[in-house]
Amino acid sequence: MRIFSRNFRLQDITVMYFTALATLMIILVASYQAPTSAIDISSLQSNQVLPPLPMPFRVLLDPNGELQLAWNISYENQEVYMEVRVAKVRHGVVLGMSDRGELTNADLVVLWDSGTRNYFGDAWSDSEGRISLDSQQDYDLVRAEQRADGFYLLFKRPFATCDPRDYLIEDGTVHFIYGFLDKPLASLEQLNLSRIQTGLQRVVVLRPDTQPPTLPPDVRTLDVLSPSVIIPSQETTYWCFIQKLPENMPLNHIVMYEPMITRGNEAIVHHIEVFECAPEIHEVPDYSGSCEDKMKPKKLNSCRHVLAAWAMGAEPFYYPPDAGLPIGGPKGSRFLRLEVHYHNPLIISGRRDSSGIRLHYTPSLRKYDAGIMELGLVYTPIMAVPPRQQAFDLSGYCTSKCTETALPKQGIFVFASQLHTHLAGRAIRTVLIRGGREVEVLSQDPHYSAHYQMIRSLRKMVHVLPGDVLITKCTYNTEDRTKPTVGGFGIMDEMCVDYIHYYPRTQLELCKTHVDPGYLQKYFNFINRFHGDDHCVCGDVGVTEQYEQLKWDAFSGEVLDSLYKTAPISMHCNQSTAQLFPGEWERQPLPVVTSALEKPHYPCEGRAPPTPAP
Repeated sequence: MRIFSRNFRLQDITVMYFTALATLMIILVASYQAPTSAIDISSLQSNQVLPPLPMPFRVLLDPNGELQLAWNISYENQEVYMEVRVAKVRHGVVLGMSDRGELTNADLVVLWDSGTRNYFGDAWSDSEGRISLDSQQDYDLVRAEQRADGFYLLFKRPFATCDPRDYLIEDGTVHFIYGFLDKPLASLEQLNLSRIQTGLQRVVVLRPDTQPPTLPPDVRTLDVLSPSVIIPSQETTYWCFIQKLPENMPLNHIVMYEPMITRGNEAIVHHIEVFECAPEIHEVPDYSGSCEDKMKPKKLNSCRHVLAAWAMGAEPFYYPPDAGLPIGGPKGSRFLRLEVHYHNPLIISGRRDSSGIRLHYTPSLRKYDAGIMELGLVYTPIMAVPPRQQAFDLSGYCTSKCTETALPKQGIFVFASQLHTHLAGRAIRTVLIRGGREVEVLSQDPHYSAHYQMIRSLRKMVHVLPGDVLITKCTYNTEDRTKPTVGGFGIMDEMCVDYIHYYPRTQLELCKTHVDPGYLQKYFNFINRFHGDDHCVCGDVGVTEQYEQLKWDAFSGEVLDSLYKTAPISMHCNQSTAQLFPGEWERQPLPVVTSALEKPHYPCEGRAPPTPAP
């Protein structure tokens, strides 16, 4: 076989040879020099105006405390300023955001050392974790400098960049990933996140931009702290402790609370909650131990009324100037339950901890009692998620009939929210409906994680009137489960709850639903017959067993989804005594929503969106 035509001249072959050689040299040189779109930090001259405010929010990213993120928000410019402190720079760091903390398909900013120079750039990872510099550089470096306590990078980025490879910064949880580079990189394309030391931290980035109210002069404090606990040498621990209120404590208003974290444990104490025990339980035994211990006193299960909740990175929580949360007094409980989540991935042993919550309260009662109301789904196995679902929605309703019955004429003002599911939860959203139209999103978290729960102040209060409807929708992922997941209290069961904090306090404590049980039995009967099983055990065994005995395929899941979206509901419109408000609440029609809210529009600053990532 001839490789060259006899018409080729030696001169032609020579030209082709040297052209190929030159091309190869260009490729080799390019691979050993910094991309032109990266910033050479060594020659950086900062002439930009720094943010007018200091960095009010900060969180340690890694368990050793070597990497700290601080940030400030400009809602006017739709930008976030971020400041990263690296205690000891070796050969660089990676900071990024992804849907649920994956190392793949992540939006990244990278500081790296080429061996002779230091560079900063906007990058992304592909489905294998390989890094590429982004053709659209949306992280704007403002300053890079060495200080006594570490190396600082200050940069900013828009909430939305219109780059399909970039993460949209929005309300709710942001999963930050980070990594440390242990050797120089001649080219950023040499980096694969799966081959370096990495970690994950969850943070709520977008916070209210309002100034906290001034505390009253007669404010007092009550510390609810772990009693010098030795943190167990295991990755995850939930520690419970029962604390009594001061004897004969009169009625007060909690007006603020803040975390008290033992120095040195800032990277281990993950989140903290304080619960009030049920007032009708007159004695709760002393206890300090694992919350998951099967031998713990059963009365601890009566301590479910949330007073305070903090998660890593959260700021002190303030009540509105006109409202406070009641504590003490003849109608309140004398017992509180502290729950501390320790995240100890390095399996550190022998570390003592006395972290907890400091409650700030005042005897000068404010104009309104604040209240906490539960929205969403009733804790019942009647509601279930089929197995092997990528995204399955369940919705709970606070109907117009309930709000018309239970809310005062002037309505209520919601100022904070705590969203809650168990491990399969992926997103939560509560929407206010008025006159059949969605008028406002009360709270949402499209990247929700059950491992990061806190009470979140709303940017503006939401006014709920009698006759309004509140719909709480939860999205679940059960791709790793072979059995249906039913509603319940167990960690492998599921919940869908929005604890809204509001004032003035009413007798309405729970406004939740589940599908009508009679219609669910019709579903079981239909699916069993469809799959050729004429003998239905409907009613002979419990609902959980009926779900487990079904043949689960795509059709069974689709019909269940349709049932939940069309069948009547049972309404739980409960008073604080756990009794229903007077009225007929069974087999109620689903609320009708005729108009949905438009999705937020983010300006692209006149740029044409780049070609979507492959």
